Amino acid sequence: MSRKKVTIAELQEKKQKKQKITMLTAYDYPTARLLDQAGIDTVLVGDSGGMVALGYESTVPVTMEEMLFMSKAAARGIESAFLIADMPFMSYQVSAKEALANAGRLLKEGNAQAVKLEGGREHADIVYKMTYAGIPVMAHLGLTPQSVNQLGGYKVQGKNEDAAKNIIRDAKILEEAGAFSLVLECVPQTLAKEISASLTIPTIGIGAGNDCDGQVLVINDMLGITDRAVPKFVKQYALMKNEIKNAVKSYISEVKAGAFPDEGHSYK
Repeated sequence: MSRKKVTIAELQEKKQKKQKITMLTAYDYPTARLLDQAGIDTVLVGDSGGMVALGYESTVPVTMEEMLFMSKAAARGIESAFLIADMPFMSYQVSAKEALANAGRLLKEGNAQAVKLEGGREHADIVYKMTYAGIPVMAHLGLTPQSVNQLGGYKVQGKNEDAAKNIIRDAKILEEAGAFSLVLECVPQTLAKEISASLTIPTIGIGAGNDCDGQVLVINDMLGITDRAVPKFVKQYALMKNEIKNAVKSYISEVKAGAFPDEGHSYK
């Protein structure tokens, strides 16, 4: 029996009932389909796909066309989960007009149901205009990977009192601007707990402790399909890279030995 389509109203209701929200990333049809069938609440087509699927060193080089391509593919595999697509670097920072146009493309062409953008109060006006135009916006505070060069690397944010106050203020401003949810990445657990308790919109944590209203991980990290070192906050529920390598080695061995295809895998 198929699930009902997940909606923003349902996500907000989960926060009110203290039911955790689940989110994972996907960048293609088969992965999104498996996540949806497994019962995930939300799927994020993250610009992290630029690193784990396209081979970039950071998320900065990811283009709108690449995000549209990944979003369209993931959307084809989803029946019930709520689909959110990242707005890539410089797709919303130049002007509100360009931001609205690009966000609209992710919904119209990418078949996403919402967009996510990084940054605080400096983008509140864009969040308001998108929301007013009917484009749901998920905000993103703490470690914002598109600003990694400015931040000086992938470091925990909000560790001192002034930095924590800024993040709290940004969170409230973005909520007031119309954001329907907020990702908190790599911030101290106590800070994430305070922000989650002070907002009416659900928070989604990644490296932010267990007091957020939901959690998200990059699918490649979570399944162990990566050669890069994974952050401390990642729990690897499988090591699929070993399974894949072993399967490929078996295939190579059988082909070279003439064992595949055998009679059972051939037509008569």
